Amino acid sequence: MQRWVKLADNLPEVCRLGLATRGDKPELMPEDCFHALEKGINYWNWCGVEDGMSEAIRQLGAKRKQTVIAFQLEARTEDDAWREFEGVLKALRVDKVEVVTFYYVEHESEWQTIAGENGALNAMLKGKEQGLVNLVGLTSHQRKLAAKIADTGSIDLLMVRYNAAHTGAERDVFPVTQRLNMPVVVYTCTRWTQLMKPTPFDPPNFSPPPAREWYRFALANPSVSVALMAPSNRKELDENLTLLDDWRLPTESEFEVLRQHGERVRKYRKWFP
Repeated sequence: MQRWVKLADNLPEVCRLGLATRGDKPELMPEDCFHALEKGINYWNWCGVEDGMSEAIRQLGAKRKQTVIAFQLEARTEDDAWREFEGVLKALRVDKVEVVTFYYVEHESEWQTIAGENGALNAMLKGKEQGLVNLVGLTSHQRKLAAKIADTGSIDLLMVRYNAAHTGAERDVFPVTQRLNMPVVVYTCTRWTQLMKPTPFDPPNFSPPPAREWYRFALANPSVSVALMAPSNRKELDENLTLLDDWRLPTESEFEVLRQHGERVRKYRKWFP
């Protein structure tokens, strides 16, 4: 299983297991982020809330060159995008951010605003021209919409949900991104930990696999460039990092166990779309 990926010619290679933070649980400390970096985890997706990752980014120093920083831009208009982007640069004390994705574009009308006259896309394209950003992408739960936008050639990267309970990207997104040779970053790989929990439909004596196996499932798909983990604390981070010591594709039988439990989780916990 490929361990490193180059998202663009002008970016350093990154480990395909990436680190993200969440605004609802800013519990990772700066030293936790540096611990991950020492293990090779150099794709960092910041949630936009002051936390351990933002402090770690400010402390990167010479290690900044080996780290790819990503964040999600909420603005839809050009002026708002510039203000938000400049605020991020100031907050992180950096002179550029490698990856920016438009945050949760769920309706075509949103994209029309972003890509239209005086839209946020104009700001980010100017940012690329000025060397302030390398890749401009899109984050969405709407797979077909994301694929349609990718096909326009307006963006460089997609960020979509993918896990063993939500495999629709295999049908709706990956064929398009493979044809375009477009990087894909995936999130919610453990389905908010639900994949690590039992269901009433499990076979006797079944124990759900730990988090690292669900990241293995996502990374086993060659269309996935980076799979993001978002551990709540150092303990969860270290558990996830055990994947690095056993970096391989799942066996055929392991893959079937993961796939089948994903189907059971989707059937049992229908509240999650």
